[in-house]
Amino acid sequence: MAVKIRLTRMGSKKKPFYRINVADSRAPRDGRFIETVGTYNPLVAENQVTLKEDRILDWLSKGAQPSDTVRNILSREGVMTKFHESKYSK
Repeated sequence: MAVKIRLTRMGSKKKPFYRINVADSRAPRDGRFIETVGTYNPLVAENQVTLKEDRILDWLSKGAQPSDTVRNILSREGVMTKFHESKYSK
């Protein structure tokens, strides 16, 4: 089973709000998921992001692949740096 960390669209029409979910890659975008590990709101000026860093690092260490957009969000928040540091320090 290939696991992805990706965005799930919520909110109403023209007012998107996204959850960052861990899901099977075969599941639909807004369908079944394993765990919610954060949120992303692009409508506020500073693009509000909340993350459960420990859970994201755990899933990344288990082999979950982030989508391109989620990878950019995680990089901007410093999570990918922590992951690479912990991966290569062992």
